[in-house]
Amino acid sequence: MKTSFEFPTKVRVRYGETDQMGYCYYGNYAAYFEVGRVEAMRFLGMSYKDLEESGVMLPVSHFEVDYFKPAFYDDELTVLTAITELKGPRLFFEYSLFNEKEECLCKAKTTLVFVSKETMRPIPPPTTFVQLMEKHHA
Repeated sequence: MKTSFEFPTKVRVRYGETDQMGYCYYGNYAAYFEVGRVEAMRFLGMSYKDLEESGVMLPVSHFEVDYFKPAFYDDELTVLTAITELKGPRLFFEYSLFNEKEECLCKAKTTLVFVSKETMRPIPPPTTFVQLMEKHHA
């Protein structure tokens, strides 16, 4: 199922996330995307905590990122998180990260897989999640 859901989340680059030049260390971007993903899911009505308590985990199986410009210490960034597709047990996300000047700093994609907490094997997404996503069918 293709979807059209997008959700913006604000994050700020902290001092400990930068190098001596004040540039945000590239590895921190994955954490920013996770914040965007968690908040987007919460906004939809399905928190990671809810999933885990129901016996479902959602690990990342694929991550890719293209960097265009650096983020700097104390920049307020906007993570625009899009859920683009739900295909079997796989959930596809795309991210765009913008600075306060609305310049796109990077774009990324992740694929997550619904798995049983007990077996760690792929499972169909919970019916409640599918119903939430159907509201945003593209």
